[in-house]
Amino acid sequence: MAVCYIGLGSNIGDRRKFIDSSIEELRKVPGISVTRLSSIYETLPVSDIPQEKYLNGVIEIETDIGPRSLLKELVKVEERLGRKRTVKNAPREIDLDILYYGDERLNERDIVIPHPRIAEREFVLKGLRELGIPPLWRKVARK
Repeated sequence: MAVCYIGLGSNIGDRRKFIDSSIEELRKVPGISVTRLSSIYETLPVSDIPQEKYLNGVIEIETDIGPRSLLKELVKVEERLGRKRTVKNAPREIDLDILYYGDERLNERDIVIPHPRIAEREFVLKGLRELGIPPLWRKVARK
């Protein structure tokens, strides 16, 4: 079992409901156990596109699903909750990002772990600190 950290974000509609629903959907996925949740923070968007504030948080999960399969499951949850991918950094009902997958390091076109922008997102760092996770982002290779 791998211990993973997933970033959560929503800035459309009932933001808290989308976050809560995403966690409930993840609990239904075989091979995923949601173990802890950080506080939920209201944050300003990090985008050039005008949009509403986000609610963000971090969850800890334990899983026996590999990183690529986990990413596919996260996308399925996003789609079930109404997310449609249009342009980068557009407003969204829900955004689920793999921050860490155990000690795994991947740097491929379709998946990068640890998430490459952890250090740029104070709400992610705050959530990770709250869960007792040290700032491992310093070890993330920059491109």
